[in-house]
Amino acid sequence: MYTYLILEIIAWIAGFVAIVVFLEHILKKKSVKTFFKRKWVHIPLIVLIISIVGAILANRTYTPNFAMPPFMHSMAPGKMAPTLPIVNIIKFLLDRDDFERVKDIGQDPNNVPAPITRKENAEVKLHITAKEVISEVAPDIYFNFWTFEGKVPGPMLRVMEGDTILLSFSNDKTSLHSHSIDLHAVSGPGGGAKILSSAPGETKTLKWKAINPGLYIYHCAFPNVSTHNSHGQYGLILVEPKEGLSKVDKEFYIVQGELYTEGETGKRGLQVFDSNALIDGHPNYVTFNGKIESTPRLHAKVGEKIRIFVGNGGVNLISSFHVIGAIFDKVNPEGSIGKDSTVFKNVQTTAVLPGGSAIVEFTPREPGQYLLVDHALSRMNLGAWAVLDVTGDVNEDVYSEVPNPSVLENSVTKIKETATTTKKVKSTSSKTKAMEGM
Repeated sequence: MYTYLILEIIAWIAGFVAIVVFLEHILKKKSVKTFFKRKWVHIPLIVLIISIVGAILANRTYTPNFAMPPFMHSMAPGKMAPTLPIVNIIKFLLDRDDFERVKDIGQDPNNVPAPITRKENAEVKLHITAKEVISEVAPDIYFNFWTFEGKVPGPMLRVMEGDTILLSFSNDKTSLHSHSIDLHAVSGPGGGAKILSSAPGETKTLKWKAINPGLYIYHCAFPNVSTHNSHGQYGLILVEPKEGLSKVDKEFYIVQGELYTEGETGKRGLQVFDSNALIDGHPNYVTFNGKIESTPRLHAKVGEKIRIFVGNGGVNLISSFHVIGAIFDKVNPEGSIGKDSTVFKNVQTTAVLPGGSAIVEFTPREPGQYLLVDHALSRMNLGAWAVLDVTGDVNEDVYSEVPNPSVLENSVTKIKETATTTKKVKSTSSKTKAMEGM
């Protein structure tokens, strides 16, 4: 994992040493010393140095605290921490053994809490731990993920409208940074982040009431918020309406996210977080549930009614969520649930905003592999896809191959003949009526 990182560091050090040795050797030459002793050289040399210093100062960046509220200072551009390696490389390498190596960072899309069957409100106790880990985005491509419960996205939470929730939040002692949680379902300053902000090793507890039903994003809101979110700190919480949701056969949990790393997409080894790419909105990877999929984890049967809870952890891109080969029978746009909420039917693609969600339902009619994608399709090349593997009986009335193309040609010919005959009958009828009117 560290091989490519170490090679890069060695290259920088070796290059710097080589330049120093080269300059030292050149400056020792008598002809060079004689050249710099000439009076006419001093003035343009001073002008050159002043020009370089002036250019550096003129293009200097600084922390634009005015661009955000005082309690959420931005660290961009150019100073958005953390950056790896160079600036923080020594500290990171010294602490590397404290980071847990997670074999599979991707949250299992089947990890959906069971529907709520109780009829009365309750006091619900939840606990979430923030933890910084190292895992693969794809084979031999590693990233320092900041997580909730060691997965991306964090666990899906499920409560009922009217419930009182006691949420305990711990920041693991191995974390290098402070973390918090902003739940979009919470009514209160920072969505709970003001109370739950925790330094490494701390635990905080928030008591809140689930007032509004809906499907909501939760995410880390510790400054710089976009840095924390783009390291993987997001998830979904469902506040079920009191009357509950309609019954389905399968429920899945999918959240789209973005990773910003230095260098080209596909660079191997431990990846360096790129704050400038984050600001520009050009991710190297766009993923469903934290990583590029290797084997299908969504399975269903023909005829089963499927519900997918879809989120967008952001931080920049709007997701155009689509399942290739399926039409959404029902969509709750923007995660809106309730008696007066809008419901769309027969939808091909639905927008999921950064920090937003949607609930889609459909029934696969044929067996096969169905691709879940962001229909801004270039993002598939960055990893934005997953596979729903559907088994069951073939329904040729819905979907089948025509074995003999001539059959289709004959059908087309018959259609044309019928159309021609119909046209002649209409023409004859028109002439008859015209003659009768004379």
